[in-house]
Amino acid sequence: MFTGLVEEAGRVLDLAEKKSAWRLRLRAKKILRGLRVGDSVAVNGCCLTVSGKTNGVLAFDLLEETLRRTNLGDLHKDSLVNLERSVARNGRFGGHFVTGHIDCTGIVKTFRRSGKNYHLLVSFPKKLHKFAAEKGSITIDGVSLTIAEVGSTHLTVWLIPHTLKLTTLSSIKPNVRVNLEFDLLAKYAERMAR
Repeated sequence: MFTGLVEEAGRVLDLAEKKSAWRLRLRAKKILRGLRVGDSVAVNGCCLTVSGKTNGVLAFDLLEETLRRTNLGDLHKDSLVNLERSVARNGRFGGHFVTGHIDCTGIVKTFRRSGKNYHLLVSFPKKLHKFAAEKGSITIDGVSLTIAEVGSTHLTVWLIPHTLKLTTLSSIKPNVRVNLEFDLLAKYAERMAR
């Protein structure tokens, strides 16, 4: 379980196909303390298991399903990714309930400044519209955000300077794929209503 409160941006060293899986290696600093092989880390919001840790470098094994369902296959050397360790039993809980199971990728349509505000509009598949609600929660590339507006195939969020400073969203460009995880509570509510 995660919160969507990103701890740092890591830098990708490489993504390479190996015999049994794809191997993602990245450099991190802040999240390394106490992190062990076998622990879970959200990488751009996708829950991955640490398979190696050496000298500030983390390694993760990715399956083809992970590459198909997320934007991790788009990564290349020097890409920046949002990183968050899983919530500790005695830790504080901010953000919202985040599982690290990506529902789909969305496409950035616009990212612009409007006065002192930063406006991000992302499109997504229409079939997932039922999980998006104005003032509801969404995770975009692992960042817990509040939906400001929602349409049948898009949503808008507003970003505060603190979020832009600590995450990769400050450098996002139009037509880039982003990982979306809709609010877990909305998914359960929709299922119970059915």
